Amino acid sequence: MDDFEKELQDIVGKQNLFIDEPMSKHTSFRIGGIADYFVKINSVEELKSVLEFANKNKLPFTIIGNGTNLLVREAGIRGLVLKINFNDFKIKKVSDDILITAESGMSLASLSSIALKEEIQGLEFLSGIPGTVGGAIRMNAGAYGSEIKDFVVKSRVMTYDGKIKTLQLSEHQFEYRNSVFSKMNCIIIDTTLKVKKGNKDDIKAKIDELSESRRKSQPLEYPNAGSTFKRKEGVITAKLIDECGLKGYSVGDAEVSTKHAGFVINKGKATAEDVLSVVNHIKEVIKEKYNIDLDLEILVLGEEK
Repeated sequence: MDDFEKELQDIVGKQNLFIDEPMSKHTSFRIGGIADYFVKINSVEELKSVLEFANKNKLPFTIIGNGTNLLVREAGIRGLVLKINFNDFKIKKVSDDILITAESGMSLASLSSIALKEEIQGLEFLSGIPGTVGGAIRMNAGAYGSEIKDFVVKSRVMTYDGKIKTLQLSEHQFEYRNSVFSKMNCIIIDTTLKVKKGNKDDIKAKIDELSESRRKSQPLEYPNAGSTFKRKEGVITAKLIDECGLKGYSVGDAEVSTKHAGFVINKGKATAEDVLSVVNHIKEVIKEKYNIDLDLEILVLGEEK
């Protein structure tokens, strides 16, 4: 280990630094080449120190959560991949409202479980989304008619030069599956949500109902990255793909799910190139038949060959 790597290890600890790490181990697609350095970040202080290290050494860095909406190319990712791993939370009652402040590395499933335990309603839709709080805020995650923007009060972020700022709701610039964070050079630390007290039995019943709906309609048995394309206004993208007879279309082990046309799945040994070939074919067919340009909901990372 050279001095460069030792300095990084001293910041985060030996157990949190992985050199030449396969990204296929860190994405729900189970696809991806090598990251030069994969670093688990367990505190805000570590994050600041690692950013200082990256800036000092002119290293590019990529931020990820649970890797549930990522497709990483086989050529891999240069520099640092920083996995945000802090997941504490606080609950505060203010008048008739309840404020939950959840750190960005917390899984949405954990947040939903906490809400159930505390008899908090409204966050049931998060229970089956396999991402983190930070990822949900970045992409304004939603399902079954609810979006996380409907509950956000504020978020704390760290800019790439290590400064901490607080953004109020309006500053998030929420759109459908997008926010200011797709273009702002910062990392979400935590987010405060405003919610209400509810009935525990009703909350549990709603979570169970949504879980069963997902199990029946989504290809949870195969590695995937969730909905491949964003919905277009007034259009259900999966319906268009189905109407074009594209269910089951495949390149290598990448396939349009026969269970839900909105998902591209990895049936075993799919590569990022396989997935992108399927994606590009879908886009071409939809453009030709409907004159609609589809936008990816998944994020594509890594170097092109």
